[in-house]
Amino acid sequence: MFTPEGPTLRELAVQAMSSVEHGYDLLAPKFDHTPFRTSGRLLGSVAEALRPLGPFSDGLDLCCGTGAGTDVLTRLCRRSVTGLDFSAGMLDVARRNAPAGGPDVAWVRGDVRALPFAPAFDLVVSFGAFGHFLPRELPGLFGQVHSVLRPGGRFAFPVLAPPRPSGLGYWTLLGFDTVMRVRNALWRPPFVMYYRAFRLGDVLAELGRAGFEVELRPLPEFGRRVDGSPRARVVLARRTAGERLGTARVSPRPAG
Repeated sequence: MFTPEGPTLRELAVQAMSSVEHGYDLLAPKFDHTPFRTSGRLLGSVAEALRPLGPFSDGLDLCCGTGAGTDVLTRLCRRSVTGLDFSAGMLDVARRNAPAGGPDVAWVRGDVRALPFAPAFDLVVSFGAFGHFLPRELPGLFGQVHSVLRPGGRFAFPVLAPPRPSGLGYWTLLGFDTVMRVRNALWRPPFVMYYRAFRLGDVLAELGRAGFEVELRPLPEFGRRVDGSPRARVVLARRTAGERLGTARVSPRPAG
């Protein structure tokens, strides 16, 4: 991260002491030179998982940042793509990076918890943004996504298997979350970013309550853990045509 193109330690510290919105405004010019940007490998893997479910007409990238996920949608949607983020700085970078050709692309500054859209999308995606939402916000968040999807539309996002307590990654994420909780207890405005608050079981339950049928598909490019479970999966939540279900119905997938 500490390369000539990336942010300095001081710049990261200033970001961390800002609000989430202002922090990303500050980081935006160098964001694509940090490990916080979703990897091209993960983006491509999700795109391939979604391709057979199309064709899609209109897509929405929630918390689009500098446009990495929006670029995925331009490969899957025929008519229009919208990127939404509440950081004006991130949207400015996304506009400059937008690929030429393909479907029409629009950039909207807004809050995912109050989406300014009618049911106008066939596909909604999000990459790496859910650490910015507390567990109590999931019902409202998923309800908003449900409200902007056409019946039968899909909401898709990748999830990575959590690290084992025996590994360094587990303690690194735990330490980061602990530091953020201390920071937010002592400093205002808060900077909400927690790596261990987005638990798959809770997510599936809230998606079901919001009216989605849910399917989990492994992303084979990332392989499997020692116990045979996938290292990465994509959550495919489909808006049903009827009323809200109350619980998630998760479709089984073959183990291979």
